[in-house]
Amino acid sequence: MTTFEKELRKLFDHDAIFSDTRFVGRTCYGKISDSLRIRAEFVTLGHANHYEALKVSLINRNEGVVDSTLLRFQEILGTKPVNNPNFKEGVSPHLWVYQGKLEWYAYQPTPADFEKLADAVGNYLEVFQEPTQDMSNGMTQTMA
Repeated sequence: MTTFEKELRKLFDHDAIFSDTRFVGRTCYGKISDSLRIRAEFVTLGHANHYEALKVSLINRNEGVVDSTLLRFQEILGTKPVNNPNFKEGVSPHLWVYQGKLEWYAYQPTPADFEKLADAVGNYLEVFQEPTQDMSNGMTQTMA
């Protein structure tokens, strides 16, 4: 199992956000509905081997990518304090490749950090939910 896969499993291995979760390399796939799938992958933002964001794409099985967004770790998690005098202001969380090994740079995200990232993915997916009538409590939303 790759480091990318281990980190993606921390976010998506529990089927809480979407079902039928599959992990391939630095990418995670899942099922939203019969016609919609999700792809989440670690991406760089212009600096080689610095993975600073999660790109989330919503895919229609027949028509391709419907929409995508970049969830930047800095925007979701903020600057994180570390016990290193070289980083008095803290660091922006990101994965990086150092001496051929992929690891978190100076700060290891906590379970609460991973929960924030997973919540951000869930909030993004809610945009694409369609309201449906629920007999018990009025209107609810489900994926189309």
